[in-house]
Amino acid sequence: MNRKISHECTRINTNKGFVCIRVYSWLILVLALTACRQDMHNQPRYKPLAATDFFGDGRSERPEVEGTVARGHLRIDQARFTGKVNGEDVDYFPFEITRADLERGQQRFNVYCTPCHSRIGDGNGMVVRRGFRQAASYHTEKMIKAPVGHFFDVITNGFGAMPSYASRVEPDDRWRIAAYIRVLQLSENAPLQDVPADMRSELDKNPETPKQPLPQEPAK
Repeated sequence: MNRKISHECTRINTNKGFVCIRVYSWLILVLALTACRQDMHNQPRYKPLAATDFFGDGRSERPEVEGTVARGHLRIDQARFTGKVNGEDVDYFPFEITRADLERGQQRFNVYCTPCHSRIGDGNGMVVRRGFRQAASYHTEKMIKAPVGHFFDVITNGFGAMPSYASRVEPDDRWRIAAYIRVLQLSENAPLQDVPADMRSELDKNPETPKQPLPQEPAK
């Protein structure tokens, strides 16, 4: 008899425990669902440049506070970010130019400058040969004597038929391009005695043209 009563009590306790777990589970689910509101996702907002009557000027976009500078845009180094000091082109690089900088400058030059100025900088790029306005040659006396800040300024603001590349070439890359222009000027105007004696014989050799592989016939 005692065993039967004990067994029945165990079943009752077990059932109560199961019922309690189910109740708690439902309570947790209900509480979780009440937290899934869309207020944070569907906040009242204006589309960019949309009109509003909330502000007196009718614009939803607020003007920047005077003197505001975006993070990463505190450009207090006048020479580095304008190529000028007191309105005059600088004739020095605002940071040390390394071999890696020259290689980067060559890569950027080949992308943005060669269509007009050509790979050697003589102003006879591909678009010029197809009728576009004659581009400047970097090998004239005027360009050789021009300060490096001049090239930075032209890349930034454009000159003549050349548009501004400020939106496509970041400031430090403009300096790297200017440095590579100096390399081109040196290579095209350097006297023979500047070339090491053991390398002068290489100047008379024509570069070997790489052979293109013949197209393969489609399989039949």
